[in-house]
Amino acid sequence: MNDDLDDLKAMMKDATPRADAARRAAHLSLAQKTFDDLQGSHTAPRPTLVTGPKGLWTGVKSMLNTMTSKGALTTTTALVACGFLFLTPQAQDLLRPPSAPQITMTEFENGLSAPELQSGQLRANDASSDVVIQETFEAEMAQAPMVAPAPEDLFADRSTEAPRERVIIAPAPQVMAEAEMQSDGIATSRLMAPEAVTADMAPKTVIAPAPIAQDDAIFAPTIANTEAFANADANPLQITAETPVSTFSIDVDTAAYSIVRSSLTRGQLPSPQAVRIEEMLNYFPYDYPAPDAGDAPFRPTVTTFQTPWNADTQLVHIALQGQMPAVEDRPPLNLVFLIDTSGSMNDAAKLPLLKQSFRLMLDQLRPEDEVAIVAYAGSAGQVLEPTAASERDTILQAIERLGAGGATNGQGGLEQAYSVADAMRENGEVNRVILATDGDFNVGLNTTDALKAFIADKRDTGTYLSVLGFGRGNLDDATMQALAQNGNGTAAYIDTLSEAQKVLVDQLTGALFPIASDVKVQIEFNPSQVAEYRLIGYETRTLNREDFNNDAVDAGELGAGHSVTAIYEITPVGSPARLSDPLRYAPNSVASASQEWGFLKLRYKEPGARDSQLIETPISAGGSPGTEASFAAAIAGFGQLLRGSNYLGDWGYDDAIALATGNRGQDDFGYRTEVVQLMRLAQSLSR
Repeated sequence: MNDDLDDLKAMMKDATPRADAARRAAHLSLAQKTFDDLQGSHTAPRPTLVTGPKGLWTGVKSMLNTMTSKGALTTTTALVACGFLFLTPQAQDLLRPPSAPQITMTEFENGLSAPELQSGQLRANDASSDVVIQETFEAEMAQAPMVAPAPEDLFADRSTEAPRERVIIAPAPQVMAEAEMQSDGIATSRLMAPEAVTADMAPKTVIAPAPIAQDDAIFAPTIANTEAFANADANPLQITAETPVSTFSIDVDTAAYSIVRSSLTRGQLPSPQAVRIEEMLNYFPYDYPAPDAGDAPFRPTVTTFQTPWNADTQLVHIALQGQMPAVEDRPPLNLVFLIDTSGSMNDAAKLPLLKQSFRLMLDQLRPEDEVAIVAYAGSAGQVLEPTAASERDTILQAIERLGAGGATNGQGGLEQAYSVADAMRENGEVNRVILATDGDFNVGLNTTDALKAFIADKRDTGTYLSVLGFGRGNLDDATMQALAQNGNGTAAYIDTLSEAQKVLVDQLTGALFPIASDVKVQIEFNPSQVAEYRLIGYETRTLNREDFNNDAVDAGELGAGHSVTAIYEITPVGSPARLSDPLRYAPNSVASASQEWGFLKLRYKEPGARDSQLIETPISAGGSPGTEASFAAAIAGFGQLLRGSNYLGDWGYDDAIALATGNRGQDDFGYRTEVVQLMRLAQSLSR
C-alpha cells in the first residue's frame, strides 16, 4: 500500500491539468453549488476527502451515496468528473476499488428482473451499493466527454429531448431467469449465474427517457401509457330510404364501463376510444319483462319515446331479458383459470387483486364443479390439476403460490388451457376457460388477427372463453375484446374488489351459463315513417345485412338472467330535426300505408345447436319510457358526452345527472347511485 501511495503522489505531482486554472476554479465552484442545491443545505458539513488512495475513494463514495439517495446520480457524475479531469489515467486507476463482477441487467424475452431492481431504483444503503455506484459512474463516464457542462446548460429544460439509453448495473453476480415449473406444478423463480444466460434469451435494450430538470430538482420520467382500446368512429346517421336495414350482434360485455370508472376516479376523463356505449348500457341490471316458461330463452320488449336531448326525434329502446334457471338445474361446470403471471402483472391492482377476486368466486361453485389452473409467463405450466370445487383449501393454496415475472407467452397459455379443458369435458357439462390478464401478450400469438384465428378454431369444441382484465397503464383492451368475442365469452374489467363481487359473485351464473348463442338483431325501418336513424353504440358489433341469415357467422352470447339494451335515435318523416334533404326522385316504394316505424327480427341458437331460430315483432310509434328505459337513455347520453358526440346540442351533464337521478328505481347494490357520482366527476373534469 505504501508503494502505491508513493506512486500516486509521484503521478499526481507530474500530472498536467486538462484545463487552465480559471476554468478549473469555475468547474469546481459550479459542481460544489450543484451539490449544495441538491443536498438541500448550504451550511451543512460537506463530505471531506482524507489522504491516501483508500481514504480518497471512501470520501468520494460517501459523497456519491449521499447524492444518490437524493436522486442526483446524473449530477454526481458531473461533479466527480470535474475532480477526475485533473488526474492522469494511472492515478484514476489507483483511485478505483478492486473490480467486482459487472452484470448489465436487461429485459430478457424469457427472464425475470431481480426484485430489488424491478422499480428501476438503486439503493445507496445496499451492501453492494459501492459496486453499483462505481460501475454506474464508469458506464456514464465512458459514454460522455469528461467536460463539465456550461452553467446555462445544467438546468436547461430537457423535456423535449429524445430518450437515451439507460444502463442499470446489477448489485450481485446473479440475475433472475425465467420462471420454471417445479415437479409439484407450481411456478417458481430460479437464480442463474451470468455464464448460464444463453443466447436464446435474446436480451433487448431497455430505453428510458432522461430525467427532466425542473425548478432545480430532478424528476423521474413518467412511464409511457401503452393502453390500446377496441373501438371505432361513432355510427353515422343513416338515411332510411337509402339504407333501411340495420344489423348487429348483441354485446353483454361490461369492461368499458369499469374502465371509464377507473379513469374518472383517478381524476382523468377517459379516452373517447375507451368508451363503448353499449357496454355502459349493459353494465346495469334492468327490470325488463322475463320470458314465460316454455317460451324462447329470452323475451324482447320495444319502447319508443321522445329523445331527452332532442324534442324533435324519438328513441327506439330495445330490451332483451334472458331467463334465469334455478341453481339446482345448472349443469356441472368445468373451469380452467388461465392466469397471466408475467412481469407486467406485478402490481397491486393486478395479480394480488386477481387472487382476491378468485377467492370470492370459489364460494359460488358447487361440489360437483371442477377447477384447474394454468399459469403462463415466459412459459406455460399447469399449476393445479382438475380439482373438485369442494377442495377449496387446495385450490386457494395453488392460487396464493402464484408470483409474477417474465415475458407473456399468451400462445402457450391458451394452448395448454384448452388442452386441460378438453380433458375435463363430459357430456352435458359446461366448459369454460377464464383468462385473467392485463392483455399484454408479447410472446407467441401477439397480434389481434392471429389471436382471433386461434380462438375461432377452438370455440366450436364447446369450450367458451371469458376474459377478465386487470390494471392500467399497459391494459390491452383490444386484445381482450378480440379474445372474448371470438371465444363465445364475455369481457369484464376488474378494478376493485367490489367489481369482482359483481362479476364473479352476483352475476356469475349469467357470465358462465349461456342460454342462447349467436344472437343477432336486425331492424328494418319504414321509410314512409322514419327519415333518418342512428344506432347508439355497438360500433364494433355491426354486421352485414346478409350475415343475419347466415348461421355460419358468429355473434354474441346471452347468459342466464342477462339483459341486453340497444337504443336507436330516429327522425320521423316531417320532423324539423331532419339533417338530410329528401330525394327529388324518391322511389315509389317509399310510400306505404303501414303506420309501423319498423320491424324487429332476432336470430339465436340453442347452446350447442347448429341452426338458428327466429323471433319477430313490429315497432310502433308512441309510448311511455318508464323508469328502466329512461335510465338507459341517461346512460346513453352520458356515454355520448364522454365521446364528444355532435348530436346532443346543448344537453349536458346536468341533464344526464337529473335524468339518471330521477330514474334510479330499485338500486339494490348502488350501481345507479355510483354512475350519478361518475357523471358529476366527469362534469368537473370537463370544465
